[in-house]
Amino acid sequence: MEKPCIICVAITGSVPTKADNPAVPITVAEQVESTHEAFEAGATICHAHVRNDDGTPSSDPERFARLKEGLETHCPGMIIQFSTGGRSGAGQARGGALPLGPDMASLSVGSNNFPTRVYENPPDLVDWLAGEMRTYHIRPEVECFDLSHIHQAAKMFADGRLVDSPYVQFVMGVKNAMPVDKPSFDFFIETVKRILPDSEWCAAGIGPGQLIVNEWTVPAGGHARCGLEDNIRLDKSTLAPSNAALVKRVVEICEKNERPVATATQAREILGLRAV
Repeated sequence: MEKPCIICVAITGSVPTKADNPAVPITVAEQVESTHEAFEAGATICHAHVRNDDGTPSSDPERFARLKEGLETHCPGMIIQFSTGGRSGAGQARGGALPLGPDMASLSVGSNNFPTRVYENPPDLVDWLAGEMRTYHIRPEVECFDLSHIHQAAKMFADGRLVDSPYVQFVMGVKNAMPVDKPSFDFFIETVKRILPDSEWCAAGIGPGQLIVNEWTVPAGGHARCGLEDNIRLDKSTLAPSNAALVKRVVEICEKNERPVATATQAREILGLRAV
């Protein structure tokens, strides 16, 4: 397969702690070091959350600014993608770091169930976040936890709320949401190709679903997400020693399928981002 595979590393998230896996990077310094290792292993997108000093989730723009500066210094050319997810803040605080102008930001366009709560993405907040991304020339990654989210992304693109053909990510394996299910995965791809024919797509699996979804995604021509945000283990009995270890596993899947891994320059070209 000729098209290079972009590997996104979700380095920290809002949920896993050092008690779960000591390799989870919490401080900005730890995040920069962990991302640098993952970048050298083949990752070209860093999906970034920040934490408070006590490890709890944060939307603090100052922390995002320090992380962005560190990544630009130590991972030259890597695509920096800020999270605007709902675990780390409420309302417009979720987009408080967007004026910093990351290359990309996550955008959930609809609500769904999470393990113990509803992940709320009301239409007015979705439209505000999309508007901020347009203002600061940030490419959204539309996180799709449900089939309806793909259709909503297509509607937002058609009416101009999304400027570019959406970069769509399927999220599979969240408890009470979309399961890791191959027929559903195949239908998601079919739906994107039908209603968003110019869109690139990515897929993420949670927990043990990470490896399964990676193995489905690479031969199907999509882009792959891995990292300690979504999965802290190499297998049932082995903790992942680093984000880089999970990236290397995706690289091996690419090699097995004779598919090149995208360089930072190629990833930016594929996603229509400015060269650096």
